Amino acid sequence: MKLMDTQNIIEMLHITKEFPGIIANDDITLQLRRGEIHALLGENGAGKSTLMSVLFGLYQPEAGEIKKNGEVVKIHDPNDATALGIGMVHQHFKLIDVFTVLDNIILGAETTKMGFLQKKEARKKVEALSEKYGLKVDLDAKVEDITVGMQQRVEILKMLYRDNEILIFDEPTAVLTPQEIDELMATMKEFAKEGKSILFISHKLNEIMAVADRVTVLRKGKCIGTVETKETDKQSLSNMMVGRPVQLEVVKTPAKPTDVVLEVEGLTVPSKGHKRNAVNDVSFTVRAGEIVCIAGIDGNGQSELVYGLTGLEKCSGGKVTLCGHDISHASIRRRGGNMSHIPEDRHKHGLVLDFTLEQNMVLQRFREPSFQHLHFIKQGAVREYAEKLIEQYDVRSGQGPITVARSMSGGNQQKAIIAREVDREKPLIVAVQPTRGLDVGAIEYIHSQLVAERDKGRAVLLVSLELDEVMSLSDRILVMYEGEIVGELDPKATTVQELGLYMAGAKRMTKEGDPA
Repeated sequence: MKLMDTQNIIEMLHITKEFPGIIANDDITLQLRRGEIHALLGENGAGKSTLMSVLFGLYQPEAGEIKKNGEVVKIHDPNDATALGIGMVHQHFKLIDVFTVLDNIILGAETTKMGFLQKKEARKKVEALSEKYGLKVDLDAKVEDITVGMQQRVEILKMLYRDNEILIFDEPTAVLTPQEIDELMATMKEFAKEGKSILFISHKLNEIMAVADRVTVLRKGKCIGTVETKETDKQSLSNMMVGRPVQLEVVKTPAKPTDVVLEVEGLTVPSKGHKRNAVNDVSFTVRAGEIVCIAGIDGNGQSELVYGLTGLEKCSGGKVTLCGHDISHASIRRRGGNMSHIPEDRHKHGLVLDFTLEQNMVLQRFREPSFQHLHFIKQGAVREYAEKLIEQYDVRSGQGPITVARSMSGGNQQKAIIAREVDREKPLIVAVQPTRGLDVGAIEYIHSQLVAERDKGRAVLLVSLELDEVMSLSDRILVMYEGEIVGELDPKATTVQELGLYMAGAKRMTKEGDPA
């Protein structure tokens, strides 16, 4: 027994955590060994983030105890966790946008002398850590001006600055590009080599198989088991996670495209932070009955292209035609008459976080006669509609339709948005990163829904950073690089390597469609 105590740096024993209407963690035991990368796997709402929030002191459990190096510890808040050497990178970063990178890193752990900040020493320490782990970031840039990948580096540097030895990563790759994911995996392995212990929440089986030593699987708040990664495979893990066999490949018949639904001609969208345009003279079409995917490394104009199409940003040139109507200068509401939009940022553009789930489900539809009479909302109709979508899309929440959206897990927030947008049955679906933060069971369902919508004759414009998703779901691939379409590829006739060359700007097609 003594051996186990020294081998396990952290033991979470019989942890139970309840919220109104739900037991998020039901008698869970988790043991983290010194110097290992331990993955925590489970469906959306399985209780993974809750369990890690208990370890980090954000929640107090109803039952159970936590041991560090074999001794019981009390973690009342994140300051206690930090004092014990526990750090956490949250799924939604905890940074102050208007502060600089350096200020964010040292916030709460400032070195002072006679009441004055000693930033010079702090800067030296951060620069040394940044150099050592390859986490290059501009310390004087404001957080609001850097990419999400850079923001994550800031969060990691925050942990390292505090000399944490137990590092918790909650869905760390959900917002990263493939290249940034590779860099993060290498960094995590480097941490483990140095003797740091890592808890790594993820839905992505490829990443878990590549980087984790062991995996603990949670399902509906209960611990299903812990397995050695080298003794299992992706299919077995997905079965443990969902409780049934999961189709890991997209099943679809060849597309039968018909009329043009969306036509984009010479679209130009100015950039906020740089002199050159974010989207420069882009033209393409999307037809009914096909899924067209915009692929590219994050930050190459995909977001601004979608903002221009949906009306979130003003275009400085070009024309957008939807269902035969010029919508280049139309309002967002008018565009929404023929367009469903699954946005990139579910918190900023997808949900009103302090509204209930049922209110969010009818955000664009509450004016319809089904949901209002003489300007009064029909509460019964709204609830019935929300309950139908919650059941159909398996949206898990503690109090069903009256759950406040903010209190739901990120994956279930995403499922709610997808349910709402797909059910609107518009001729065009613009889906940006639709499976970000979703588990394999939910991804399987969302992919099948998008294919079903395509087969019903809808046009689907997909924007994705997931290369597997790009290759398996799309009927045509358009690659964006530095604000321009540099290639149009057939997923059946190309490879991930070739796609990567276009994404990196090493290859591009001429106006005639030939490789340059």
